[in-house]
Amino acid sequence: MATMVDVAARAGVSVATVSHVLNDTRPVLPHTRQAVLDAVDALGYTPNALARSLVTSRTRSIGLAVSAITNPYFTDILQGVEAGALEQGYGLLLADPHDDPRHERKAVQLLHERRVDGLIVAPSAAPDALLRYLGRHEVPTVFLDRLVEAPADLSFAYDQVCTENAAPMARLVAHLAERGHRRIGLVAGLPGLSTTTERIAGYRHGLAGAGLPYDERLVAHGDSVTDAAGRATAALLSLAAPPTALVAANNAMTIGALRTLRERGLSVPDDLALCCFDDFAWADLFAPRLTVISQPSREIGEQAVRLLLERLAEPGLPGRTVRLPCAFVHRGSCGCAETVRPEIPESSAKGPLS
Repeated sequence: MATMVDVAARAGVSVATVSHVLNDTRPVLPHTRQAVLDAVDALGYTPNALARSLVTSRTRSIGLAVSAITNPYFTDILQGVEAGALEQGYGLLLADPHDDPRHERKAVQLLHERRVDGLIVAPSAAPDALLRYLGRHEVPTVFLDRLVEAPADLSFAYDQVCTENAAPMARLVAHLAERGHRRIGLVAGLPGLSTTTERIAGYRHGLAGAGLPYDERLVAHGDSVTDAAGRATAALLSLAAPPTALVAANNAMTIGALRTLRERGLSVPDDLALCCFDDFAWADLFAPRLTVISQPSREIGEQAVRLLLERLAEPGLPGRTVRLPCAFVHRGSCGCAETVRPEIPESSAKGPLS
């Protein structure tokens, strides 16, 4: 196996020069740099990542803490993070915090102890302990999907990337109201998450825009997971005046809602219209296909990597928040005829909003 000494000998330079080229720790003349890189290619030399980290204080690795196993939406985000990281020459270490504040703090600490250069985290509904840990250790961090607000006594600059939530949810509700529905139920996410708060706000806005009253009995929390969403759907169907249409606030909860409807022998959309906030791989395989709000999940991951690398390059940057637009995908589960329609972005706003 070739060594750095072998590379130096072939390129006709010192070992120190090879180190500066590979670790980018000092300017090197272009022709000298090229000679070193040519020698690396010719010898098939592979730098020692551990030795490089000792020289540069960087491991060229990113820690990602998302509930990828329990939430299929985050699997798509994971692909975007991985692609963005690999494109920039960074490796990825993954931890699953299970949306549990106690486990979240430990998972992030383990990633930090493995000397990742920075973290990308989908925070839980109660991230105070996490924020204090990150702030105390000044860990470069990007939060994705869910927005967080640091305690007033914590001075910690971080970045965030998420999608629009309120306006797209209002669009789903408005569409169902246009179809003649007057009792529209919502299977909402886990209380405390910004996505849950914003989507409930969008639900209420959509009702108000259609001239419909808000009835808290038509909102049941599915806690962002399948089983709880099934129970929430059952509770809504058991009302004296059950909803005639239902919106599930994420894809995992859509599965739970569909399971309960099947168990009760109800069909979509004949017995109950159904829309979903989140597109997913199987949404157009159901009969009828699901009308959804599609989130740019892969782009969320790629944007998170971009923000993190910018913060690593300039640690003093003020905190930034980037929101990405969603798209309304019109299929047949809302009760409309199955027609091919283009995706309609819910917002063209893109970029730092702060």
